[in-house]
Amino acid sequence: MEIINLDTWQRTIHYKFFKRMDYPHYNICVNIDIANFLEKTNEKNIPFYYAMIYAATYALNQVEEFRYRIRGDQVVLHTMIHPSFTDMSDGTNLFKMVTADMEESILDFTRNAQEKSRNQMDYFVIKDVEGRDDLAYITCIPWVSFTHLSHTISFNKDDSIPRLAWGKHYKEGSKVLLPFSVQAHHSFVDGIHMGKYIDYLQKYLNEYGDTDKLIHIDAPDRIGGSDG
Repeated sequence: MEIINLDTWQRTIHYKFFKRMDYPHYNICVNIDIANFLEKTNEKNIPFYYAMIYAATYALNQVEEFRYRIRGDQVVLHTMIHPSFTDMSDGTNLFKMVTADMEESILDFTRNAQEKSRNQMDYFVIKDVEGRDDLAYITCIPWVSFTHLSHTISFNKDDSIPRLAWGKHYKEGSKVLLPFSVQAHHSFVDGIHMGKYIDYLQKYLNEYGDTDKLIHIDAPDRIGGSDG
């Protein structure tokens, strides 16, 4: 984790401009093509939901702007962020929040995330997220192919944790389209960064299974655990 020097940071003016807003968060929704990814994860018998969590978080980590966080008067940059995601509890219509560490490969992640979710009995495990902002909040609404989505959020201008969501996929010609939503803090993330993120994600989904090039995370320090 790096503490940013606001006196020399190129983005300080934009950071301060949006930080003063009453609601500095914004959201975009796009359709992404999961045809290749869905086919390849089915072939490898990888649960699609956990695989998609990995892919979405992997791509998020590739765009630096999504790893900045506000801490009081400071800005920090995390080396790695990890997913905290919803999952359905067995035998109920209620969900639980599960927090899992990113792993070096999609196979390790999906196995460990699925096991952690299966073993978690409580709906909310506060100790897994308390004091942490090296996270991305992720949810799925597989019953609806939405065109817009908003997230619940505390009225906290400094909450700079990104929110991701996706809905029910549908076929359109040779494509399988997945409604995908990204919510971010404008102090750090502009439209160009949203575009970079979607490009990284689509590239990963297109190439997964055809090349090993994008399967591993390139982390300069370490993988797994809280980043401070």
